[in-house]
Order: sequence, then structure tokens, then C-alpha cells
Amino acid sequence: MTVDPNHSHSTTESGAPRESDQHSLSVGADGPLLLHDVALVEKLARFDRERVPERSPHAKGSGAFGEFTVTQDVSQYTKAKFLQPGATTRMLARFSTVAGELGSPDTWRDVRGFALKFYTEEGNFDMVGNNTPVFFVRDPMKFPDFIHSQKRMPDTGLRSNNMQWDFWSLSPESAHQVAYLMGERGLPRTWRNMNGYSSHTYSWNNAAGEQFWVKWHFHTRQGIENISNDEAAKLAGDDADFHRRDLFEAIERGEFPSWKVSVQVMPYADAKTYRFNPFDLTKVWPHADYPLVEVGEFVLNENPANHFAQIEQAAFSPSNTVPGTGVSPDKMLLGRVFSYPDAQRNRIGTNYNQLPVNQPISPVNDYGKEGSMQYHHSGNAPVYSPNSYGRAYQAEQGPVDNGWESDGAMVRSAYSLHAEDDDFGQAHTLVRDVYTDEQRAALVETVVGSLRAGVEEPVLTNVFTYWKNIDQQVGEQIEQQYRAQA
Repeated sequence: MTVDPNHSHSTTESGAPRESDQHSLSVGADGPLLLHDVALVEKLARFDRERVPERSPHAKGSGAFGEFTVTQDVSQYTKAKFLQPGATTRMLARFSTVAGELGSPDTWRDVRGFALKFYTEEGNFDMVGNNTPVFFVRDPMKFPDFIHSQKRMPDTGLRSNNMQWDFWSLSPESAHQVAYLMGERGLPRTWRNMNGYSSHTYSWNNAAGEQFWVKWHFHTRQGIENISNDEAAKLAGDDADFHRRDLFEAIERGEFPSWKVSVQVMPYADAKTYRFNPFDLTKVWPHADYPLVEVGEFVLNENPANHFAQIEQAAFSPSNTVPGTGVSPDKMLLGRVFSYPDAQRNRIGTNYNQLPVNQPISPVNDYGKEGSMQYHHSGNAPVYSPNSYGRAYQAEQGPVDNGWESDGAMVRSAYSLHAEDDDFGQAHTLVRDVYTDEQRAALVETVVGSLRAGVEEPVLTNVFTYWKNIDQQVGEQIEQQYRAQA
């Protein structure tokens, strides 16, 4: 196969023209994604297999085990057993960077992964989030391209600020996340001193069959602390594993870090008319509209005994839900529901859920058969369903507890717009109304420093325009300061 990067249009790997590199196929603008979107499935499945054995994104990280305790009553929103008052659940947390490889420094400016696994009586429940409440893109079709832009150039094998800014400035939906990343939260002092967020919108349903949309928040009880660009650069050279070391040694000393767990709850019907599209991963729900509801807290109190077996082989996926919980029309979330377990099957193996760190504590009766390194098995029981020999199988039909209605033509589209939807509005609010004058000045300095590290035309002009769309004054300051130093 001859690859021609100068071809007039993009194609599938079989050579057929691609309909879109930007938008997945959905039922209506806000509807579920479709398995027969060959372009999306090919793109994600190919991306999932790019690197072995380390993860493609989130390769560098570490974590610890702990306990989650419910301290408040949220049973009016969910019937999940592990979320009922007083329940305690063993759990695993893994923190990571997004772009760096396995041996990269912990203190590069980057979003931090915040992945949690709860070993509940009803099966494993996973939360795959970050230390920011939003993300760079809203459609999984663009996710591999985003990660490629954060990795390395094909010729030099070097990371490229020009490549990163080219992607960001041509993807206006990235503005909100980039404004976070270029601010203080791009360099947390330690994993213990940062918040976590589901970022995605999930669903809960209660015993009465009522459904709610939720966003998860994990607020550090150690207090938020960040570091400067200079301190981060020094640590990258002096102690590339600074964050990994800090977490392990803190727990070893008995200084167990903890996080308060809360959710924002949106009534099901509100999603149709809310001023922002509630399933857009680049948006937040202002707390004035949907205040935090406290759920409980989790504490990390047990270091891994073997880093590879218990951290590197840990497999997280938002597809791991339990009764009372579910996903939502969030397109990035729906893409990850497929892509994460698919990547784990490639990275670790077909039977990755049989590894001790990934095994549920609840009984398992699935019809998976054979595959590499199968350890647990069903003996000589039937390996098919339906069967006439007493092995249980399900054949339910009808509405599901955690579903939603959808109607419309099959389209490749951004979300349908709500009253106040745009790509730059919430980024502007963050930069202008949340950041202080001092924080804005530091953001300008950080962006200019990044641009001076190899960003060239036409990307440079695109970046100035990008920031002026976020905030006119900040954009002008970035351009003026850059040109003054040129």
C-alpha cells in the first residue's frame, strides 16, 4: 500500500473516500453513535494498537489502593448499591500525564489523568477522568488526531509545539481546555494537590425508575497547589518521577491523601432546553445552575506491592457501569466505551479482566471463550446461549433503565446548538472572570514561551487569532509580548 499524504482527500485504510475526519455518525445531532460507522471504528481500533505494551495516551503514571465511603444519602438519584448511605468500597486510583511516554518527566505541562476503579458487589465501576472538568475535543473521530499532535514528529521523532498549536488553533472547541492547561492547573505540585473530574456527563437512575444526568467532582482535601514553569523544568531534570515518588512516600509515611466526592445532578428533562449542551465535553455546568451534591470521600491508604502487576496492568474503562449508573449521549464518552476496552485487549490481552487487579469481587458468568492467557473458565458448561442445560442467560427486551430517546436522520454533525453554545464563551469566562490579573499575566507568559519554542507561520497567526477569540485583551498581550521578544 502506498501512502500519499498529498492526496486530494482522506481515505479509509482500504482506499475508499472518508466522509468525515471530524464528525462521527449519529442518529440525529445529539443521538447515539453507530457501530456501522466504519470510519470511526477503523480509526479508533487502529489507534488502540499503535503502541505495545505501554498505553498510547496516559502512559506515564502511578497509583494506589484505598477505600470509598458514602457519607450522604443520594438514593433519591441512584439505586447503585455502592452509592447507598454508609456503604464502603475498596478502590484503585491511577494518576497520569496524557502525552508523555512511559519514561517522560512527571512535571511536563499536561492534563493529568484521574482514573478510579471501584470493586463493588454488583461489578466493577470505573471512572475515567482528568484533573480538569473539560477536554480538548467533543467527538471521538478527532481523538486520535489530538493525541498524535501531542506526541512526536514523523521525521525527527521530537515533540513539536508547532504541531500542538496547529491542531489546537484549528480546533476551536479546544479553547476551554487549553485555557485551563496554559493556566496554573497545567502544573499541579503533586497528584495529592489536584482535583479530579469525570468531565463527561454520566447517568444515574433510582429505584423508582427516574433518571438523572450527573457530573462527578473529586476535590482534594490536601488543598490545590501548583508549581511554576521554572520549578517544573528543574524537577523534570532533577527528579523525573517526582509525582510518582511523592504519592508512594506520602502513603508510606501514613499521610493518606483523600478527596471529597460530589456530583452535579441535572433532572433528565432539563437536558433538552439547558442553555449549554450538557453532553458537550468542552463545556461545564455552572454551579449556580446545578450546585454540588456531596456523596462521600475516598482515601488512598495502600501502596501497590508490585507496580507492574497492580498499576501498569490495571485496566480502566467507562464501559464498566453497574445497575443505577450509565452513560449519556456524550459522543466522546460513547467512543471511549468502545475504545478503552478494545485498547486493553490489545495492550494486555484478551482476558485482561482475569488479572487480579482487574477482577471483580462479584461472581462472573459470561460467555467469553478461550483467547490468550485464559485462567478462569466455566469448565464443561455450555459455551453458548441460549442453551438447554441450565446455564443462565438473559433475553430481556424493552426499554432499559439507563437509556434515552433519540430520533433523527443519520448525520455527521456537531451537537445541536443550545441557547448559549459556542466554542469560546466558557473559555473567555475562565480567563476573564475566574483568573486573577496575576494568573492572566502568567498565562500570557506561558503561552508566549510555548510559541517561541518552534511555532512557525501560518500556525503562529492562527494562534494569535485563537487567543483573541478567547479574550481580545489576552490575545493582544500574547501577540505583543511575542513580537517584542522576537
